[in-house]
Amino acid sequence: MTSPLPLTLAAESSAPRSFRANLDRVLLYGVVGLLLFGPLAFGAVERWSMSIMQVGAGLLFALWAARQVAVGELKIVGNPLFFPMLFFAGLILWQLATRRTAYRFDTFSTALLYLAYGLLCFLVVQCLRRTSQVKVLAWVFSGYGCMVALFALTQGIAPNGKLYWLRSLPSGGWIYGPYVNHNHYAGLMEMLTPIPLAISLADNVRDSRRALAAVSAAVMASTIFLSGSRGGMTAFGTQMALLAGFLIIRRKNWKVALVLGGFLIVALGLMVWLGGGELVERLVSMHDGTRAELSDGTRLTIDRDAFKIFVQEPVLGWGLGTFPDIYPQFSHLSTNFQVGPAHNDYLQLLVEIGVLGFATMLWFLLTLFGSAFKKLKHLPADANTALTLAAVLGVTGILVHSVVDFNLQIPANAALFYVLCTVAAMEPRFGRHHHRHNTRAARRRAVLPGAYDLRPQLSTRELEVK
Repeated sequence: MTSPLPLTLAAESSAPRSFRANLDRVLLYGVVGLLLFGPLAFGAVERWSMSIMQVGAGLLFALWAARQVAVGELKIVGNPLFFPMLFFAGLILWQLATRRTAYRFDTFSTALLYLAYGLLCFLVVQCLRRTSQVKVLAWVFSGYGCMVALFALTQGIAPNGKLYWLRSLPSGGWIYGPYVNHNHYAGLMEMLTPIPLAISLADNVRDSRRALAAVSAAVMASTIFLSGSRGGMTAFGTQMALLAGFLIIRRKNWKVALVLGGFLIVALGLMVWLGGGELVERLVSMHDGTRAELSDGTRLTIDRDAFKIFVQEPVLGWGLGTFPDIYPQFSHLSTNFQVGPAHNDYLQLLVEIGVLGFATMLWFLLTLFGSAFKKLKHLPADANTALTLAAVLGVTGILVHSVVDFNLQIPANAALFYVLCTVAAMEPRFGRHHHRHNTRAARRRAVLPGAYDLRPQLSTRELEVK
C-alpha cells in the first residue's frame, strides 16, 4: 500500500531555496524537540507539560502554514494513515457535537491532546525528506535514549525515592528514570531501542559506528528488564522474535549475526551485573502487588469491569478521556485503590469510543503493517529499510505492552508512538529508491514542463522513446 499522491497548488515563488530549506529544518527539529522534551518532563502527564506539547505543536503547524504562504504553494504530502486518523477525529467531533460523552470537558481536553499528536505526525511527513535527515535523527534519538538509560541506571544504583533526586511523590509510585511508573519508562525504551539496533544491523555502516550503536542499544534494552516491568520484558521479547524473523527472511550475513549476538551478550551482562537476584525474583514473581503496582488479580478485575461498561454503550462509547471518571460507578474492586486509566489500552478504547473507534484502530493498524511490511519485503537494504524496521519494532513493542498497561495514555509515549506509526507507513523516499524516483520525476518534467502528471510513472526506456 502506497501513500496518496502529493497535492500541489503552486504559484511563482519569490522565496529563495535556502529560506525554504531552513524553515523545513526548523519545523522538523521543532517536532523532534517536543518528542525529546516529553519523557524528561515525567512523561508530559502534568498540565504544564501537556500544554507545552499542545501549544508547541500548534505553533509549528502555524509556521508550516506560513511557510506555504511565503513560498507561494500548497504542497501536502499524503500518508496512508491520514485516512483512519481523520475518521477517528470525525468520531470525536461527533461525540462532542451530539454530546454523546459522559463528561464533555474531559473529551474536549483529550481531543486537543490527540490533535497535537496528529499535527506532529503531519509535520513529520511534510518535512522528513532527505536521507541525511534520517541519519542525523537516528543518532540523535540513539544518543538521547542511551543518556536517559544511563541516568536511569545511575538512579537505580543510588535511589532516594524522588524524581531526579529532587521531587517527592505525594501519591507514591515506582520511579524509574524520569517516569513515576516504571512500566512507562519501559514503554519509552521499547520504542527507542530499535533505532540504534537498526543502525548496528544496517548495511554500509562503519564498524566503529556499528559497535557504538549496538552498545547503546544494549544499555537501553537492559534497562527494560532492570526497570522491573514484566509487560516491558514481554514486549521486548516479542520485538526480538520479530527482528529474528526479519533477519532470517533477509538472510543477513555473519557480521550482522555477530553484531546481534554482541548486543544480546552486553545487554545480558548489564542485567546480571546490576540486577542480580532482584531481577530474577521479579521474573519469577507473577502475583507481586508490592511497590505501588497493581496485582494481576486487580488488573483482571478492572478488565472485567471495563468490558461490562463497554456493553452499556457499545457503538460510540462513553466519550474520549472519560474512563477515569466513570469507572468508580462500576468498580468491583475490594479495595479503595483509585483507578486512573484502564490498565489495558484496547479495553479503554472500547469503553470510550465503542465499536466504531475499535474498528478504526484495526483499520489504522492494518494499514500501518500492510504498508510497512510491503516496504520491508520489496525494498533493497537502504535507509528506507532501516527506518521502517526500527519504527515497526518500536510500534510492536507498545502494542504488546498495551494489553497490560496504558502507555498510550501517557502523552510523551503516545506522541512518539504515533510518529513512529506514521514513519513506518511512509512511502519510500530515501536512499537509492529516492534517487531513482527523483530521476524519473525530472525526466517527466522535461517532457511536460510545468505540468503535474497524474499518469502512472513511466520507465526510463519509455520516456526516452517518447
